[in-house]
Amino acid sequence: MCLDTGSYLLNFRKCYFCDHKEEMQVINKQQNGQDSEEEFVTYEHVCSHCNHVIASHEYCFRVDGDFQEYEMDCMLCGRGEDVVTILPDDMRMEQEL
Repeated sequence: MCLDTGSYLLNFRKCYFCDHKEEMQVINKQQNGQDSEEEFVTYEHVCSHCNHVIASHEYCFRVDGDFQEYEMDCMLCGRGEDVVTILPDDMRMEQEL
């Protein structure tokens, strides 16, 4: 799973600084490259009680030939990547058969 918005709350126990477990805020969201074949999204997960920055989140989407590539890296949400074909048939799957 690669998230370009939100938080993966199963990994969140409580804020390290204030011990509260409340819904986190997303701040400093920056998004660039929406009109090109690459898109980068960065933001910070912040405790809504004390404003402690819990984690920095990075997400990348790019088109590479016939494939869409997704990457995510975040200390809270985890790390993930995926590659999906934009064609009706995925040649990689046919080669495995």
